[in-house]
Amino acid sequence: MSGPLVVLVGPMGVGKSTVGQLLAERLGVTYRDTDDDIVAEQGRTIAEIFVDEGEPAFRALEKAAVHRALAGHDGVLALGGGSILDADTRALLADQRVVYLSMDVEEAVKRTGLNAARPLLAVNPRKQWRELMEARRHLYEEVATAVVATDGRTPEEVTEIALDALELKEA
Repeated sequence: MSGPLVVLVGPMGVGKSTVGQLLAERLGVTYRDTDDDIVAEQGRTIAEIFVDEGEPAFRALEKAAVHRALAGHDGVLALGGGSILDADTRALLADQRVVYLSMDVEEAVKRTGLNAARPLLAVNPRKQWRELMEARRHLYEEVATAVVATDGRTPEEVTEIALDALELKEA
């Protein structure tokens, strides 16, 4: 299997960045986040890209960033929440160890307040988060090697469960 050791997917605010960094540390590999790649490449925030160019333009940037990272990164990789919407991306993930970090809407409210700079949650965030998850949950599950519920768990607990689920040994 080539590409990342572990790929993390899941909704915004689920903890992909935090858990990804912990996993990378525990496995003795590097961590990469495709959202960070996009921000560095574009010189502006994801919210700014959404406002300036719209969601389709952002999704094209995201697809390119994800495909580059899948081909060129061998550590832990976190993908943006909507990256699994692209069929080509899902096909590439079929050959990867993918952990879907899940949470329910109440946990999302606690973690993000659903009022952060989240362009897809600008109006009625609780309702929009539910609708996003209804549209995406089956796609996260489709690409997942393992599903780890994060509700009520610390990042360290989630990391431990992910390591056990993937049967990976620490460095």
